[in-house]
Amino acid sequence: MADIVNLNRFRKQKARVEKAAHAEENRVRFGRTKAEKDKAKRESERAAKHVEAHRRDGEDPEEN
Repeated sequence: MADIVNLNRFRKQKARVEKAAHAEENRVRFGRTKAEKDKAKRESERAAKHVEAHRRDGEDPEEN
């Protein structure tokens, strides 16, 4: 005789595996390390300072 298989357990296990694979894909696609986030923040701040340093006197930053 064949072994009895609990179909609900099999279905739930399959769903867990698929969900884990999807989560891993999202981590690769959207995830950034803390170092990468800090680097992007520093570059953004540096660019903002550069623009501010080259602004003309009396020019309103909100005009454009």
